[in-house]
Amino acid sequence: MGISTGTSTGTSIVGLGMTELGKVYGRSPRRLAADAVRLAARDAGLALADVDGLLVSHGMGGSPGIELAAALGMRDLRLLSQVNSFGATAGAMVSYAAMAVLSGTATTVACVFADAPLKPKQSAGSAYNRDAREWYGFGGMTAALGLRSVNSFYALAAQRHMARYGTTSEQLGAIAVSTREWASRNPLAQMRDPITLEDHQNSRWVSEPLHLLDCCLVSNGAIAVIVTGDDRARDLPRPPVHLWGWGQGHPGHRKERGSDFGLTTGAASSGATAMKMAGVTPSDVDVCELYDCYTYTVLVSLEDYGFCAKGEGGAFAASGALGPGGSLPTNTGGGQLSAYYMWGMTPLSEAVIQARGDGGERQAPSTDVILVSGNGGILDHHSTLIVSPHRKGA
Repeated sequence: MGISTGTSTGTSIVGLGMTELGKVYGRSPRRLAADAVRLAARDAGLALADVDGLLVSHGMGGSPGIELAAALGMRDLRLLSQVNSFGATAGAMVSYAAMAVLSGTATTVACVFADAPLKPKQSAGSAYNRDAREWYGFGGMTAALGLRSVNSFYALAAQRHMARYGTTSEQLGAIAVSTREWASRNPLAQMRDPITLEDHQNSRWVSEPLHLLDCCLVSNGAIAVIVTGDDRARDLPRPPVHLWGWGQGHPGHRKERGSDFGLTTGAASSGATAMKMAGVTPSDVDVCELYDCYTYTVLVSLEDYGFCAKGEGGAFAASGALGPGGSLPTNTGGGQLSAYYMWGMTPLSEAVIQARGDGGERQAPSTDVILVSGNGGILDHHSTLIVSPHRKGA
């Protein structure tokens, strides 16, 4: 298949590749990434030789990097880079790929994330523990206060929101319950057994006010997508997922008195940018695929995107709006809380599945406008995508 070198008037995701996800052992992140890119190209009906751009992101292991191109035998690339905004990376990569296609820098760009933090006979929690070497000098001050993990910092953010707005643990629990209900319909989800609010409340504390069921999974695996121009997408076998808008937000909140840490996130600015580009408002959005490293992250993102007023995220979640049959289907595959944890590729992959109508028992009734979020660091970085099965303006 020949490659056009001209620019495009619009861009789409045309390929999705997903390896086995979860407790997948015996394959390195680089091998997993290579498998995902090949799967995405096959899904798109393309040969690897048709792909002239590659953006790579890795998790905790530090691999893969740009050497992945050589491992795949990719030659004469017009775009090759490693991207890292932590959990916001997937959305950032897709936006960079779209801009490359629109500018003519490249025509067809693969974006891939891979990680393998889980080890046999080790607890999932140990994969993301902070290294004790970080605790020397001034860096040890937070550890001395008990803030020794990402869980602790997100618990601090959740406590701030609770103290300011009266948000409750039961409201966070409603998010865990609705997310699991979606996961029960997803054959790829790691956790499919239904849970109740009582189960949530009885699950052990991880870092108060966060229970175990407020916290995401840890998974091994890789996911890739392929972005190309709409002019090329219409000739490919799978339904294109059109990119209507994108945005980023990096608020730089300091974790100190008087800051907005825990109260607002980069979703506020990245969402406004993406929706303006797409020409939509929150009332136009049919489905949300939100970065849910914690139930709290979903709640504060809903507020910052404008789906409810600030401080009303808890009541909105408790109303049943997010689950099957609700007014705003959210994390329809089970998210990172119950399905699989592939950083920002978790919400993105489910958005592609929904936009294509491939959701099976979990397919949302309407998917004309889908919002996808990514969150990285301790609420430090945020990305937003607006995608649709329809061409923009059609």
